[in-house]
Amino acid sequence: MQTRLSAFARSRSMRLMALLPVVVAASLAAGCGDKSKPEGKASQAAARVDNTEITVHQINQVLERQQGLKPEQAEAASRQVLEGLIDQQLAVAKAEEQKLDRDPQVVQMLDAMRRNVLARTYLEKAAAAAVGAPTAEDVRKYFDEKPALFSQRKVYAIQEFTVPVTPDVAKPLMDKLKETKGQQAFVDVLKNSGVKFTANQVTQAAEGLPLAIVDKLAQVNDGEALYVTAPDGFKAMLVVASKLQPVTFEQAKPAIEQFLTAERRREFVKNEVKNLRAAAKVEYIGKFAEKPASGAAAAAPASAEVAPPVADTAASAAPGGLDANALNKGLSGLK
Repeated sequence: MQTRLSAFARSRSMRLMALLPVVVAASLAAGCGDKSKPEGKASQAAARVDNTEITVHQINQVLERQQGLKPEQAEAASRQVLEGLIDQQLAVAKAEEQKLDRDPQVVQMLDAMRRNVLARTYLEKAAAAAVGAPTAEDVRKYFDEKPALFSQRKVYAIQEFTVPVTPDVAKPLMDKLKETKGQQAFVDVLKNSGVKFTANQVTQAAEGLPLAIVDKLAQVNDGEALYVTAPDGFKAMLVVASKLQPVTFEQAKPAIEQFLTAERRREFVKNEVKNLRAAAKVEYIGKFAEKPASGAAAAAPASAEVAPPVADTAASAAPGGLDANALNKGLSGLK
């Protein structure tokens, strides 16, 4: 009986989780469908589902979150978003009809979502107000200090090998690999060693790599590898080929400004949370009093540092330019 009850509870929880986005949308955007809106404001409505309006404002909110949307794509995208919002509203109506918005688990999840939105909004607004744009000197300094990203920027064809081995096996194997020249010889050494490994081919520009390895990889010749070690093995990045594709200061300037602004805002948020904790009375209770976490850093580990992108304008203006979306893409497994 206990097993059946547990299975029922798990099934019910899964159904609630599946419906959560629908109910969240209904509750957080309470003004989304104003049933009592005067006819004079009907021009802001994009559709009406039974007695509930879906507005142009709702569509625009969704479109604002779609990065890289081109102007000529806006019309088709807005119609697609509208169809999605209609489907959502139909599900919302059924959820409200079944009183799912009053279910204790859903109420708890909605409250958690509300708290997250409020906290994020406060920190974002506080950071935007406190952190100004970087100066021209700051931007130029960053450009000059990062030649591997800009003036000596390269695009790499990399064969990436992940080798899970113990430290006593890793060192002699890496020493043998360092003596090889060329991709086939590299693969032959790995195969002959008898170790298991996985390989992945990537083409990546410098700005798509984690900052920690950009300068190091710039010193690696074609046919040689850069090694990243870990307790459970190592990763070898064999540079199959590389091509110099420099970026001018004017091309890189917008992306550097954006990157520096984001970095400074992140630093502000980190310090602001630290100050808020210092000013508040935080008391750990029960089992949590035994070993308190070391502040906000324990709950939100920092993500890997990634280089700023080449700006979109640079990508379209120069043959060597890359899409700015390369900013947040690092080699798989190295972030």
